Amino acid sequence: MLRSLHIRNYVLIDSLDVTFPEGLVIITGQTGAGKSILLGALGLLAGDKADASLISQGAETCVVEGEFDTEEGLRIIRRVLYSSGRSRSFIDDCPVQLQELSELSARLFDIHSQHQSLLLNDRHFQLGLLDNYAGSADLLAQCRSVWDNLTRCRARLQQAREELARSNAESDYNAAQYAELQAAALRDGELEELEEEQLTLGNAEEILERLGTARDLLYGGGSTPVNDLLQQARKSLEHAGKYLPELQELGSRIESARIELDDILSEIDSAAGRIDSSPRRLEQVEQRLSLLYRLMTKHGCNSVAGLAEVRDRYGKALEGTSDLSEECRELEAEEKRLRESHAAVCDKLHKLRDEARADFAAEVTGHLRYLEMERASFSVGLQDAAPGASGSDAVSFLFSADGLASTEVSKCASGGELSRIMLSLKALMARFKGMPTLIFDEIDAGVSGSVAAKMGQMICRMAQTMQVFSITHLPQVAAKGTAHYVVSKTFDPASGRTSSGIARVEGADREREIARLLSGESITEEALANARALMEE
Repeated sequence: MLRSLHIRNYVLIDSLDVTFPEGLVIITGQTGAGKSILLGALGLLAGDKADASLISQGAETCVVEGEFDTEEGLRIIRRVLYSSGRSRSFIDDCPVQLQELSELSARLFDIHSQHQSLLLNDRHFQLGLLDNYAGSADLLAQCRSVWDNLTRCRARLQQAREELARSNAESDYNAAQYAELQAAALRDGELEELEEEQLTLGNAEEILERLGTARDLLYGGGSTPVNDLLQQARKSLEHAGKYLPELQELGSRIESARIELDDILSEIDSAAGRIDSSPRRLEQVEQRLSLLYRLMTKHGCNSVAGLAEVRDRYGKALEGTSDLSEECRELEAEEKRLRESHAAVCDKLHKLRDEARADFAAEVTGHLRYLEMERASFSVGLQDAAPGASGSDAVSFLFSADGLASTEVSKCASGGELSRIMLSLKALMARFKGMPTLIFDEIDAGVSGSVAAKMGQMICRMAQTMQVFSITHLPQVAAKGTAHYVVSKTFDPASGRTSSGIARVEGADREREIARLLSGESITEEALANARALMEE
């Protein structure tokens, strides 16, 4: 239930703090006093569109806050508007998205405005009412779940088919690229080796010439080889060492140098032996390098390892065609299974709705006849519809005021008849939907007399199990309330501003308000007596 409402700087409401009891809460007031403003403020909590024009003149912000008693405890929802045009939403003082605020408020209260009879044109609204009555919540949840899975499966299947078509269109190209790279027998590090070999082959003659020169010089260039000279020097130092011992070490060092020189000469000979000056080998190396350079340029790579990655991608793309074909087959089988499962749930929903619609229509017809539409008839049509999250049925509400040929409600009912039909439907909603708080905005418009009294009795019965607000001009309805509030408008000469407010009336004040509804501004003793009589019924 709505425990309290707090409003700051909303249109003509400067400041409002009001608490509400359980049961039937009546709200009355003269035309233009601000009842619609109060509903607009509640609409903000329901997630209605807001802009800076709703903020009171001279204020920077507008705040609307509602406190609700729920099974989970006290819940506070708040909407703040700023002069910049933006707004913020809060649940229990925590910032939330507007969608989250709307979803919670939909479970806390339901506003029936004078224009909500347009919902009788809405097939989703009609289907929802029948489902609430039929108790199909579990089946509906199952249907939505299967439909969501089916929708996702179809989307993935479509995507896989498109990918397979693209892959098939590209398969010849991919196969040619993969074959070329595979035939190249790529080896990591080969490019660097070939470039080094090319450098050697291209300069083979000069390298051999330089090696020969170095060898000749070390061998003495035709005179005594350096090796022999080192041996002679070592021997001379060994002889001198007999008389000067420290010279023995110099001889050892010369011997080490001679051995190192022998190793250098051996390396020179080995290097010279490895030098290939064959023009044919140079041609082979250059052809291989040319192939690698061309492939690297073609595929935008700077290494053989990069080419290998490109080759592997083409290979995987060719494998992917096979994988996509298999995935399409699996998805097609899954789509068929989900479609059959959805059809089975739709069939169960159809049977449940078909079984419930006669009783549903009978209850609505009973309400209408209680509201003095003695010859009225109400029925529910059930037609096939495209499969979806709610099944494969379409519902139509059919009405006849005289019990003869029925047609769609929205095409044949008058304003007063629509009010009575909507009240009858809301009574069923209150019973099966379990909405904690219902707010009626002049649902009794277009009716009067005994019909108005009976509408008041119906609303009063609804208020026995839930909190109901009724904004009304009818004294027969106003007299039924557990609590009565009056919306009024006042003018402040000092500021030149008009503001709206709401206050609870009891006792004599309530009698006078109901008398005003009976007789207008001129309240007579007869009107007061009639007001007391209505309140005592």
